[in-house]
Amino acid sequence: MSPRRSYDQYCSAARALDAVGDRWTLLIVRELLAGPRRYTDLHADLPGVSTDVLASRLKDMERDGLTTRRRLPPPGAAYVYELTARGGELLPVLEALGAWGAGELGERRPTDALRAHWFALPLRRALREAGVEEGLVEVRLEEGNFHLYAGGGGEDPVYGDGSAPGEPDALLVLDAGTCAALSRGEFGLRDAVRNGRVTVTGDGRAAKELREG
Repeated sequence: MSPRRSYDQYCSAARALDAVGDRWTLLIVRELLAGPRRYTDLHADLPGVSTDVLASRLKDMERDGLTTRRRLPPPGAAYVYELTARGGELLPVLEALGAWGAGELGERRPTDALRAHWFALPLRRALREAGVEEGLVEVRLEEGNFHLYAGGGGEDPVYGDGSAPGEPDALLVLDAGTCAALSRGEFGLRDAVRNGRVTVTGDGRAAKELREG
């Protein structure tokens, strides 16, 4: 475990950065917003991080009360990492940071990695702006599927990799370019549905709100 580094400033922003300002820390939080994750899963979805750095960051985050580590019961018997309640409070921070940085999402570079679920937080914001305040939504891209919980948060998972665990309130089919454009605010989700860039199916309230908007 690395020694805690500090800006040594009596300022709440500086104190916050003491805890989450290191490289990779907030991206680890992004991954853990999906719920408990094994170390190997975290490493796979954080391309570019070394095993040593990831292990060090996880230990630091546990020390700072952002995450916990526990062993799953048999037959799993693997260790998983998950956010504490304090770690979960970083959700609006990540949402605000993502909204602020959306303008940097230009054309995808050849060196850019991409995981479908990285669009979960921007799409939650797009759903909220479209008036969808709750519901289980499944999203399908060429890069993969994920599901998210509109209005979720707190100690519950915000999103998850793969198909929805049950019948979703809405199923959205779109591409990564449309996700990026929604993130940048070039158009709203209802507009994307109307112009055919997003296909919506399902009988839940979320699907009906998007189709009728």
